[in-house]
Amino acid sequence: MDDYRGVIIQESLYGTEVLREVQILETRVSRVTERHKTPWLKQWTLHTVRIPKAKATSVAREISRSLDESHGGSWYADFRNDRFHFIVFRDKVFKVDTRMPAEYERVRRYGRKLGIPEYQLDFTPP
Repeated sequence: MDDYRGVIIQESLYGTEVLREVQILETRVSRVTERHKTPWLKQWTLHTVRIPKAKATSVAREISRSLDESHGGSWYADFRNDRFHFIVFRDKVFKVDTRMPAEYERVRRYGRKLGIPEYQLDFTPP
C-alpha cells in the first residue's frame, strides 16, 4: 500500500482547508470524556482519511500549520502506510520508518513534553 491512511480530528484544526487535500473515507463523532483531556469540547469529529503518497509530505506540513495551538497545543494527527508513519504536531512533523520501531520513542518524548496523555502516545508499527 503506497497511499497513507489516518485520522484527523476536525476540532484540532484552526481551519478545515487541509481536509480538501485528502480523501475522507469515513467520519464519526465521538463524545469527549474526561480521559480525552479536552474539557473545552463536547465532541470530536474524527475523519478517517486517505492521502496519496505523492502528497503525504505537503499534507503533513499543512496539517502542522493548521493544528490549533490554544489549550497547550497538544493536538496531533497521524497517518501511515506500510513503510512510513507521519506523526504531525503543531510546527513539528515526524516521519518514522515503521521498520525501526525505536524511532517512536522520540515522538513519545515530544508528545509527553506537550502534555499529551500517555495512552494517546501508543504508536506502534503496522
